[in-house]
Amino acid sequence: MAASFVIVGARVVTPGKDLGVTAVRVDAGRIAAVGVDATKKEGDKVVEADGLTLLPGFVDIHSHGRGGADFCDATDEAFDTIGRGKLKDGVTGFLATGLTRPEEELAELCRCAERYKKRAEGAACLGVHLEGPFFNAEMAGAQNPAYLRKPDAAFVKRLNAISSVKKVSLAPELEGAEKCIRELREAGIVTSGGHSAADYDTFEMARAAGMTHLTHFCNAMMPIHHLRPTMVTGGLLADDVLVEIITDGVHLSDPMIRLIARAKGPDRVMIITDAMCAAGEPDGMYSLGGLRVKVEKGRATLADVPYDPKAVVSNVAGSVALFPDCFRRFVRVTGWPLHEAVKAAGYNQLRSLGITDRGEIAPGQVADLVLVDDSLTPRMTVSDGIIQTPVET
Repeated sequence: MAASFVIVGARVVTPGKDLGVTAVRVDAGRIAAVGVDATKKEGDKVVEADGLTLLPGFVDIHSHGRGGADFCDATDEAFDTIGRGKLKDGVTGFLATGLTRPEEELAELCRCAERYKKRAEGAACLGVHLEGPFFNAEMAGAQNPAYLRKPDAAFVKRLNAISSVKKVSLAPELEGAEKCIRELREAGIVTSGGHSAADYDTFEMARAAGMTHLTHFCNAMMPIHHLRPTMVTGGLLADDVLVEIITDGVHLSDPMIRLIARAKGPDRVMIITDAMCAAGEPDGMYSLGGLRVKVEKGRATLADVPYDPKAVVSNVAGSVALFPDCFRRFVRVTGWPLHEAVKAAGYNQLRSLGITDRGEIAPGQVADLVLVDDSLTPRMTVSDGIIQTPVET
């Protein structure tokens, strides 16, 4: 059961507002009061947070694994390992992200997601993200080409009947994509362009049909060209499309992160990790969707695909980044103040998925919180109003 407690002495930062040093009271899993109204009541625990900063909990809507486990392992143990690890990272909510795999394997992932939601073993599973199997074979990257297929809303709906599918990544140039996007929009499921060779006109078609996200923006997409506009061009220009960015220092250069941030602004950028099972683990050999992956010096690459500097899609196979590392780099590179940067760490993701009761430090919101130090390293995570074990230093 969630206890009542008051956090005092922390600088409180919420999307759009830096509230300075003030108090926050949590009761029955939700934020009860902020500021002068956040007074201690009989029986309340007091959390002394002098010198720390309180932020809304991070939200990772595109992550495959952590701590040696992958959501596509489709086991309760894998979900628990990832969920507990996410809490250590200050992540209070995530989408269990699949890969291009057979339908029955993705169905088992969905069953695991439903069981996990009932156990509350770690960060909250907010739903499922299907990254594949509706991708362009030429842009598949670390997605297993053996299981690629054309966009099919009925496929998604079958999985959605098992567990809530919040988001589907697909290549909008594929046959049937426009129809699929429209059907998923009507079903309340977000579609996101990814692993795609789409040009600007195709992007505009998909946007008109209801595509509102772009998956790991710039990666596994045709790059910008001054005469042949692409989906990247469209993503930079479209005010009604949000972009995911992997800010691990491997997938995007710092100048590109700044360009995207400047073009899109604080309300349309979403930090993701795209982390694979090797996140938080030592270098070595791992597996991703049945493909062999070599992890060396913070970089995960397909072990059986040589690096080609001229290739549009490299042999990079997801990331091994933890969310605080990505957030820290984003803040440093963009120079945005925390009250703007935190939008990209959870608020934008949640609102884009239609989740409105999390993501802010305000009365009535679910108490998903993270206390960080001056280096933006998590020191304590609060998930659904429950104080988790502080991260060891």
